[in-house]
Amino acid sequence: MTFDVVKELDRVIASDHHDPFVVLGLHVIEHEPTSAIIRAFLPLAESVRLVVNGEMRDMYKMREEGLFEIVVVDYVEPFKYQFEATCYNKSTRTIYDPYRFMPQLSEFDRYLFNQGNHYEIYNHLGAHQVVIDDIEGTIFRVWAPSARRVSIVGDFNYWDGRVHQMRVLGDSGIWELFIPGVSKGDIYKFEIRTPDFDIVEKADPYQFFAELRPKTASVVWDVGSYKWQDKKWLADRTDNPQYNKPMSIYEVHLGSWRRDPADINRFLSYRELAESLVPYVKEMGFTHIELLPIMEHPLDESWGYQTSGYFAVTSRFGTPQDFMYFVDCCHQNNIGVILDWVPSHFPTDGHILGRFDGTALYEHADPRQGAQPEWKTLIFNYGRQEISNFLIASALFWLDKYHIDGLRVDAVASMLYLDYGKKEGDWIPNTYGGKENLEAIEFIKHLNSIVYERFPDTLMIAEESTSFYGVSKPTDQGGLGFGYKWNMGWMNDMLNYFSRDPLFRKYHHNALTFSLLYAFSENFILPFSHDEVVHGKKSLLEKMPGDRWQQFANLRLLLFFMWTHPGKKHIFMGDEFGQLSEWYSKVSLDWHLLDEGPSHRQLHKCFKDLNALYRTLKALWQVDFNNEGFRWMDFQDIDNSIICYARLAEDPGDHVVCLLNMTPQAHDNYRVGVVENVPYQEIFSTDIVEFGGSNITNPEICQPIAEPVGQAAFHVKMKIPPLGGIMIKPCG
Repeated sequence: MTFDVVKELDRVIASDHHDPFVVLGLHVIEHEPTSAIIRAFLPLAESVRLVVNGEMRDMYKMREEGLFEIVVVDYVEPFKYQFEATCYNKSTRTIYDPYRFMPQLSEFDRYLFNQGNHYEIYNHLGAHQVVIDDIEGTIFRVWAPSARRVSIVGDFNYWDGRVHQMRVLGDSGIWELFIPGVSKGDIYKFEIRTPDFDIVEKADPYQFFAELRPKTASVVWDVGSYKWQDKKWLADRTDNPQYNKPMSIYEVHLGSWRRDPADINRFLSYRELAESLVPYVKEMGFTHIELLPIMEHPLDESWGYQTSGYFAVTSRFGTPQDFMYFVDCCHQNNIGVILDWVPSHFPTDGHILGRFDGTALYEHADPRQGAQPEWKTLIFNYGRQEISNFLIASALFWLDKYHIDGLRVDAVASMLYLDYGKKEGDWIPNTYGGKENLEAIEFIKHLNSIVYERFPDTLMIAEESTSFYGVSKPTDQGGLGFGYKWNMGWMNDMLNYFSRDPLFRKYHHNALTFSLLYAFSENFILPFSHDEVVHGKKSLLEKMPGDRWQQFANLRLLLFFMWTHPGKKHIFMGDEFGQLSEWYSKVSLDWHLLDEGPSHRQLHKCFKDLNALYRTLKALWQVDFNNEGFRWMDFQDIDNSIICYARLAEDPGDHVVCLLNMTPQAHDNYRVGVVENVPYQEIFSTDIVEFGGSNITNPEICQPIAEPVGQAAFHVKMKIPPLGGIMIKPCG
């Protein structure tokens, strides 16, 4: 087949070429090795001169559309040149020719990506500032296998898709172009001509930074320049696995934890939050902060759960380096950082991933597979290897570039089941006729195996609400491979139980004990998340029955049960001081409550002291995931709605006994089952006056009696406070 130069040039001029390099740039003339022809397509230029070693040569304008050409008869390697272009407005620019550079992405990199195994593809796709042949610029790459043509558009070329047309690299579907002079802070998008000849503008799926909403362009940025100061934290994280350590997680929405008091509409920046949120979390005794998604997203009201930038920290609160500073401050204060991450679905906004190259690329073509009607979003096509690679690379990116300690994977149940949130006929069964999403299950296993292989000390946490087998079991044991699973069953049972009038709680006593039948089937985290305090569900405090005193007593008791129950701990911001109103993402928490009467301050102190005690007692966290760390003392006092249990460390002699009274009825000389025939002393009570309680306490040493009570061989006699929880331990 003969090469038709005119036809190829016509395609470039029409902005419909998959590889403009075949005619643009420098080409040595066949059979004349000392001669070359140089072509440039500069549609905004009136005239162009070739600049070689300071010498200028006029180029011939061969097409009015802006195609220029010159024959160089003194060609010799290396031949470095520039263009001096005079535009129609008579302005002049000297530029390097983007079409003089060889492809930069290796065939091996392309192969790995197409196979779904290039886990650090974020170092290649997207926009990267580089130096090639001593020339500074940015190299752009994007995967759009069905596109007819892809261009980079931005302020640097007046958003004209004719100027910087990219070339596709073989059959990889990856397009590439190096643009000299484009630097950090420049904004850009990809202009794509689809198979149907439509033109769409898309943000970069691998962008590191983006314009502040409502603008939607990507921003050229470097995420490798920050000087980290958390080496000690990372080393300690590696040497001390989290499974047998205390974990109390404070879930935060950065846009509403606290706002600027002088301007309630202004978000605090990442750096301002580092100076206010981090000291607060440290003072309250939390081990980790979990952030609602801080990946870029178009709509504030989605709280970040409709992600548009899987590699971009949101610009609402600052730059990537500002967020790195926040994480660094957390680590220097011995606080881990967990991010909510959403690989389950993505929004339909036109500038994002949907029909990216004119085809269903990131999603399925069939809406019964590719759409999530409950959230009006699109579902990833996990069976496509490049999509699996995209998502796994996103997870690794946050652990690698931002030193994140863990990911809480959102909406895992929606990934596992094809019929999740769908009506009959709106979903397609798998190849075996079942409703399990086999491709998603394989993706999850692949994700977790790679994450733990590369970052073995990472926390991979599943928000999963069904009884799917082995969510937190290793993949080689048939599990999904997560490190932890949210215990949604316990959360629902407890909120249902505690919302009941204490008079009727005895009829629902099994809700208090049922969780212990399955508490060790997974590595559970006990969550009270943001989802429980929005959309008419009331705040945690307002869920509690009774008058205001009883509401606070009930909440103290609920938190006590949570912090002494097997499993790691997780609460949402505001729960620790008794936020009255439901959480609303557009305003600050009601911090003023701490200054208005004692009740909120007292709850705040109770929680702080409970968290501090939790971190000091191995019995409460060292054996969280098997039944050797828990022992019933008495679960059968149904009429009084009282339960009593022991938590034990690896050394059973190191233990505590916890009793919870779920009614306002106080008791004298109540028989409390204990583990050993030794004296016990009370070390914590939710009912002390400093916490707002009635101050029914047990300051004296409790002497053991060798008579069984419930499931315990010994007991002590104690005063039991109303709606109170007490903790005792052996003396000495």
